Amino acid sequence: MKTKTNKKDKSESKVKKEKKVDKKSVEKDAKKTDRKDDQDFKEKYIRLYSEYENYRKRTAKEKIDLITNASENVIKELLPVVDDFERAIDNNKNVEDAKVVKEGFELIYNKLHKGLISQGLKPMDAKGKDFDSDIHEAITNIPSPSEDMKGKVIDVIEKGYMINEKVIRYAKVVVGE
Repeated sequence: MKTKTNKKDKSESKVKKEKKVDKKSVEKDAKKTDRKDDQDFKEKYIRLYSEYENYRKRTAKEKIDLITNASENVIKELLPVVDDFERAIDNNKNVEDAKVVKEGFELIYNKLHKGLISQGLKPMDAKGKDFDSDIHEAITNIPSPSEDMKGKVIDVIEKGYMINEKVIRYAKVVVGE
C-alpha cells in the first residue's frame, strides 16, 4: 500500500512542480511582454514628443517670418508714392504755377490713399455722430450749437483710422455738451 501512495505522491509532486514551472514561465513571459509594452509606449511617447517639438518650432518660425514680412505688402504699395514724390520735388524746382503743384500733390495723395485703403485701412467718419469712447478720443468739450448736438462730435481735430475693424488710431474730437 505504501508504494501506491508513494507513486501517487510522486505524481502529485511532479504535477505541482510542473505547475510551478508553468507559473514561473508565465510570469517571465508576462514580464517580457510588460517590458515590451513599456518600451513601445516609451517609443510612442518619444515620437509624439518629438513631433510636438518640431511642430512648436515650425510654428514659432512661421510666426517670426510673418511678423518680419508683414509690412512687405504695405511697403510695396508705398514705393510708387515715394517715387511720385521724388519726381514732384524734381519738377517743382522749375514750376512757377502753384496750381500745378497743388494738382500734383492731390494726385499723389489720392494714390497714397487708394494704396492704404487696398491694404484694409478705413478712415473714420466721426463728425456729427454720437461720441463713442471706443473709437473717439475727446480733446475738449464745448457748448453745443444746438440741443440735438449734445453728446455728439462737433469737430474732428485728427482723423481716426481702422484696419480690419480694429482701431489703429483714435479720432481726436471736440464733443458738444
